[in-house]
Amino acid sequence: MPGGRRGPSRQQLSRSALPSLQTLVGGSLGNSNGLRNSSNCVGLSAPPLSALITPEPVRHSRIPDLPLDSSLLFEFLLFLYLLVALFVQYMNIYRTVWWYPYSHPAASTSLNFHLMDYHLAIFITVMLARRLVWTIVSEASQTSPGSLVRYVVLIAARLSLLTLCGWVLCWTLVNLFKNNSVLNLLFLGYPFGVYVPLCCFHQEGRSQPVPSDCGYSDQDMSDGPFFRPKDFLALLKENLREQFSSPGHIPHHTCPQPPSPELIRSEVEELKSDFNRRIKEVLFNSLFSAYYVAFLPLCFVKSTQYYDMRWSCEHLIMVWINAFVMLMSQLLPPSYCDLLHRSAAHLGRWQKLEHGSYSNAPQHVWSENTIWPQGVLVRHSRSLYKAVGPYNVALPSDVSHARFYFLFHKPLRILNLLIWIESSVVLYQLYSLLRSERWNHTLSLGLILFCNYYVLFKLLRDRIVLGKAYAYPVSASTGSNTTSNGLGLKSQ
Repeated sequence: MPGGRRGPSRQQLSRSALPSLQTLVGGSLGNSNGLRNSSNCVGLSAPPLSALITPEPVRHSRIPDLPLDSSLLFEFLLFLYLLVALFVQYMNIYRTVWWYPYSHPAASTSLNFHLMDYHLAIFITVMLARRLVWTIVSEASQTSPGSLVRYVVLIAARLSLLTLCGWVLCWTLVNLFKNNSVLNLLFLGYPFGVYVPLCCFHQEGRSQPVPSDCGYSDQDMSDGPFFRPKDFLALLKENLREQFSSPGHIPHHTCPQPPSPELIRSEVEELKSDFNRRIKEVLFNSLFSAYYVAFLPLCFVKSTQYYDMRWSCEHLIMVWINAFVMLMSQLLPPSYCDLLHRSAAHLGRWQKLEHGSYSNAPQHVWSENTIWPQGVLVRHSRSLYKAVGPYNVALPSDVSHARFYFLFHKPLRILNLLIWIESSVVLYQLYSLLRSERWNHTLSLGLILFCNYYVLFKLLRDRIVLGKAYAYPVSASTGSNTTSNGLGLKSQ
């Protein structure tokens, strides 16, 4: 009541009695930052000193070097799988009822070969082999010639291979132009027409400076949303080069002593850009493969030809999923996922709280030069955030930092997702195989399942090994040592 005797007041911590946040957390704060006293916070009670502790050093688990297919072997296996899928799609479209009795002869062969367009099949094969051909040329270019004769032979072989592919492609295009309508011909280059506006013009971080190798300048960007022709060609050349070759540069992870929040955030930005580039390559190549394998043959089917539309569309989805999983397992190997996990462990995450919550807890002003411990409350951009990770140097209002921590703070999340996708596909195909009544369904499912078993085996092998490696307790001596593996990753 007003004027009445108040109860015993809560014990308040004065500014002189409370240690600075720099001493407790290990960061550097300005004079305006730090722990708020009772005059700046509403209803703050004296927190125990154990609530603000110095974060322990992040200790990383060491994983073994798992075998990974070389670029040439992977491109060959992917090309072989796509050829099998292409044969299966042609079998689904042009199958016949050749088992009918001779009194009612429907066909003399199992497939209607006279209805197939061989120029289209050759064109699709060349388009599917583009990555394999480029990988062969790249591998041959990296080998050091021992003599002048060997160097001349390598140059002649590369030129002959590229010339042969270009000649076959032009020959098939000329014949397709003669025998098909303009509408059908537009489907031949549709993926490239979609790729240019979606991927070439999409640049991460428009506010960031544009790389100098793309030929852009501030004056060019200020002219308007349109690019000059030379800039467009340079950007298109750079993006197309990414589709023919696997990414070679892998960022490094370092555990600086003492830890540097700015260095951790810059490393996360580099890894985020590299991961987005790899995902863009996986999505485009998987959709590209499914389009040319399963969709393009349907566009050139004659109107009088009957085929099972549902089964053909189902085959299209299966090819896209399998190609997606194969590319993901190759471009995101376990060592690369471990690199992302280590950076996420240093980055941390902030949980946004509602206004009015934790009103009696001490709150601090967020500082970019401070490593915040778990459970601390900070104010940033008129919002209240709570530290979630053991280390927290992320920008509280940056959603990309929160997504990065969510995806990679558990090192097996991506691998578990791939295993779940591939296992679901295999189980569904086994169920379809048991219920199949047509010979082309049984044969197509058997061929595709044989390819899926190999991919699922590699994923399960990596999951078993990595599960035991991450479950092994990390000792303090292990955390103080630093080792490197073949990808330049460092274990702290």
